[in-house]
Amino acid sequence: MTPARPWTPYRLLPALGGWCALAAQLLPVGVPLRAVVVGAFLLAGPGAAAVDLARPLPAPVRGPDRLSAAGLVVALSVAFAVLTAEALFFTGSFGAARAVLVLAVLTTVLTLLPRRLPRHLPRRPLHRPRLEHRDRSRDRRPDGRPPVRWRLLTVATVLALSAACGATGSIGSTGSGGGSVFDPSAPSASAPAAASPGTPLPVGADQPPSTGGPWHSVFRDDFNGSGLDHGSWATCYDWNDGGCTNAGNQEDQWYLPGQVSVADGKLTLTAERKATTGSDGKTYPWTSGMVSTGRDQWDGTPRKTFTYGYFAAAIRTTGQAAGMFPAFWLLPAGTRGGLPELDIAEFINTDQYADLNLHAEAPDGTNIDAHYSHGPADFSSGYHVFGIDWEPDAVTWYVDGVQVFQVTDPSVIPTVPMEVILDLAVGYHQSPPAGVDRTQVDVDWVGVWQH
Repeated sequence: MTPARPWTPYRLLPALGGWCALAAQLLPVGVPLRAVVVGAFLLAGPGAAAVDLARPLPAPVRGPDRLSAAGLVVALSVAFAVLTAEALFFTGSFGAARAVLVLAVLTTVLTLLPRRLPRHLPRRPLHRPRLEHRDRSRDRRPDGRPPVRWRLLTVATVLALSAACGATGSIGSTGSGGGSVFDPSAPSASAPAAASPGTPLPVGADQPPSTGGPWHSVFRDDFNGSGLDHGSWATCYDWNDGGCTNAGNQEDQWYLPGQVSVADGKLTLTAERKATTGSDGKTYPWTSGMVSTGRDQWDGTPRKTFTYGYFAAAIRTTGQAAGMFPAFWLLPAGTRGGLPELDIAEFINTDQYADLNLHAEAPDGTNIDAHYSHGPADFSSGYHVFGIDWEPDAVTWYVDGVQVFQVTDPSVIPTVPMEVILDLAVGYHQSPPAGVDRTQVDVDWVGVWQH
């Protein structure tokens, strides 16, 4: 009978670290202990359990073997972590706590699997006298160097390469800088089917969800007139001075009122390859349009601001996706920009995926970003309703009346009045192809409801 490797306390440490990391998720975002405990587990826990399971000798590695073993531990841990994150991301269920839970369970399973000693090795006592010398010559190569665990090294390399290749295609940018990702909850939901321009929207998609008591409409524009309602909308950011742009994103467009039009029951934002010199003295290769419920200029009074409520719009995004960045979002009125920020729907160089984001600032000043990419669907072939239910204890995103994403950490949920913005930015992360000179985004209606 093949002897089993005896149990020792150190073998339980990786699994214990996993459950400690999961418990640390209960600490507030920004607490150093949370980052240290979770980071240590992600870098060492799963890999240590895997290496211990595959280790061919019953005794712990010593001397020169320690460095190679540590490298394998870190490589395997990182590979397991990235592959777990990718699996959760592609199933629409990514969350930091959920990823730590999966890795803790995996590490525990690897820890509890029985270790069997090879038949040709005799069982040795776990603890040898301190002065006992073990002849390791048979464990070394002819040149005296420690043996290379080729099988473990190959597995670690394959996992690391797979993780890296997958991460290249799955990691998206939200355009608000780096930061930690906290516990978002993204229930799995099927992507909405593409609708033709004349196809009715799903029943109930133009109404707020039946949560939190009765709603009443506080803002609505169906764009049924012959021009933009300037009592409700400005055509620039609060820093309007003969037009404006978002310099923080290094975009290619200068926003002007002439790129905004209302006709045939819809709002149209048009981007054109037309060089325009802004009031900042720079020449922008594109001219585009945006609307906001904010001010006409820096010292003005916002038209409309909202604290909490359900915000929704029926949008048909551009079919010329490369180099374009249409967005429907909320920005603080008091600070005239900056955090927090709620992105109801962003289309960054794509018409197949809608990015849903919450950007906030942790108590220690670091940025916090919760992100979910919803799709694929052809969001340019017809109108789709993008909505967000902003409450004190949760922020929930909806696409065509179906809940697709939620953040439930009250400490990072905005509590300040916000302005509503719809814009068509150009050149974020990449400029449009040479053959693209014009495109547009259509909005059928915009509404805000509150309890």
